[in-house]
Order: sequence, then structure tokens, then C-alpha cells
Amino acid sequence: MASVIGCFSLKSTHRGVLPKWRSPRAAVVPNFHLPMRSNEVKNRTNVDDIKSLRLITAIKTPYLPDGRFDLEAYDALVNMQIEDGVEGVIVGGTTGEGQLMSWDEHIMLIGHTVNCFGSSVKVIGNTGSNSTREAIHATEQGFAVGMHAALHINPYYGKTSLEGLVSHFDSVLPMGPTIIYNVPSRTGQDIPPRVVHTVAQSTNLAGIKECVGNDRVEQYTSSGIVVWSGNDDECHDSRWDYSATGVISVTSNLVPRLMRELMFGGKNPTLNAKLLPLIQWLFREPNPIGVNTALAQLGVVRPVFRLPYVPLPLAKRVEFVNIVEELGRENFVGERDVRVLDDDDFVLIGRY
Repeated sequence: MASVIGCFSLKSTHRGVLPKWRSPRAAVVPNFHLPMRSNEVKNRTNVDDIKSLRLITAIKTPYLPDGRFDLEAYDALVNMQIEDGVEGVIVGGTTGEGQLMSWDEHIMLIGHTVNCFGSSVKVIGNTGSNSTREAIHATEQGFAVGMHAALHINPYYGKTSLEGLVSHFDSVLPMGPTIIYNVPSRTGQDIPPRVVHTVAQSTNLAGIKECVGNDRVEQYTSSGIVVWSGNDDECHDSRWDYSATGVISVTSNLVPRLMRELMFGGKNPTLNAKLLPLIQWLFREPNPIGVNTALAQLGVVRPVFRLPYVPLPLAKRVEFVNIVEELGRENFVGERDVRVLDDDDFVLIGRY
């Protein structure tokens, strides 16, 4: 007579000896692996498809009053970008406040964007981190849910050596098309050209989002490395005078059609000068404070902020209304009249 306790089979024998424990079949299934692997992707994208993008929007993430994502407003905003000619979106970047998201939220939003818009626009997930382990894991998950490319920043705060930068990027580049993001004002460390030229040996390097300036842009483009300007106020000259492929833009959240004209329509200093007051207004306080405030004033998103971001003060909100009237409301996203909004209209959320 036999009885079973857990995974052990107890059987009486004439010697009274228990047989050896045998592991369950599930534990020894050959080739068993976790579902998230970097080679299991929904959209295998050619790196040249990423290199050709001229206008990429660092898309804003809207919120509900309880701090959760407002996916209805998000979808409407992404649709406005596509309708006005934007070719790619950065999901969960600085503008999209990936730094305020859990990784679960982050990957969900990337997957949602792919599922809803992946056939109409390239989805570039910000899966970078100052932890190489986190960057690897998030990038695996991002490609598994279908993103077309990854955006990777250099490790910030706990900075590393130049050799460490190379090792960090070499750890994520094999997974798929990758844009490296250089913004020393946020990371506290420049990614120097010798690091970029070293990692550019990978065929998965799509290019660099460069915020240092146009001399650096030209240094890369003259050696055949694709560059997107990371500075909206310099992007016109980057594109037409320094051979940048295009721009990864914050301003295009608000005026995508005008930003497309700036990147596609040939050299146009008149349009560039017309846009500069808006661009300067957007960046008087650290991004994304300006674009968050502006989209709320345009009625495109709810006036909800995840702390530590807070809206621009009343005087600057009045200034934005004047900028919209000067450029023409028809050039901005949304259909509602631009409003100043009262301080009490804004919701600030610290726990969500």
C-alpha cells in the first residue's frame, strides 16, 4: 500500500527502506525558460528604419486625478502626433516622466503604445537606467512587448568610468535597435565621442540623441553616425547646417505639424524664429514642467501633476496664452480654447 506526502512516494518494501526522491516532471522539462526573452519580440525592426526617422516626439504621459495613467487622453495625444506627421514616439522618457513610473507601469505603457499605434508610428521605449541590471531586464521586457527600439541614457548619479560606459552600453545593444541619449545637464557626465565610436561597432546602434551642441553633432555626422538633436532650440540648424537626421522633440507635443515642417521642409529660418519664443517658454523651468502646463491649458490633458513636478506660475501661464494667440491656435494640438487656469485647477499628487 502506498501513500503520498508532497512529492515523496512512500511504499512499504520487505526491507522497510524508502526509495529515492524523484523530482516532479515540470522541474526537468528540457529547454524550460522564462517568457520574457530579448529574442522573443513582436516587431523585429531593421535598425535602418530607426535611423531614417526625422521627427520623434518625446511623448507626454497624462494622468487621472488619482495619479493613474489617463490612457484615453494619452491615446488622443498620440493620434494627434500621427495625424500631423510625427514618425516616432519616445515612451516613458524624461518628458513622459518614466522616472516617476514603476517598471510595471513603464512596460505596460510601452506595450499599450505598440498595440494601439505600432503599425503607424515607431515606438521607442526608454528602458535605460543607471543600473545595468535594470537596463538589461527592462530592455528585454520592452522588446518582448513589441517596442521597435530602445533609448538608453548613461548611468547617472552613481557615475562610472569611460570603460564602464562602454560595458554598460555593450550589455544592452545586442537586444535590438538602440538610441544612446547624451544629456550631461541631467546625468552629470558627458558621453565623449571615443565611447560612442567604440560602441558604434555594434550594428544595433541606430544613433545618438545629442544635447551637447552642434559642434558635437557635426563631429558625429561627419563620421557617418546618425544624430538627433536633443535641443529644440538648436534642431533647425542641427538638421540643415550640421547634417543631423532630425530631432527628438518636446515642442512637437504641442505643435507637431510645425515641427514636421521644420524637419522636412528645407531650411526655414523664418519658421524657426517664429517657434523660438514657444521653445524658450517651454524650457524656462526643467522639462517636463512647461509642456505639462501647456497641454493642460490647451485642454488636451487634465491638470494633474505627479510630484515633484508642479505647474508654471500664473504669470507664465498668461504668457503661454499670448504665445498661442501669436502662433495661431490652429497650429496647436487639441480643439478647446487655450485657458490660463487658476492655481486651484491643478491637482498635485505625491502618492499614487
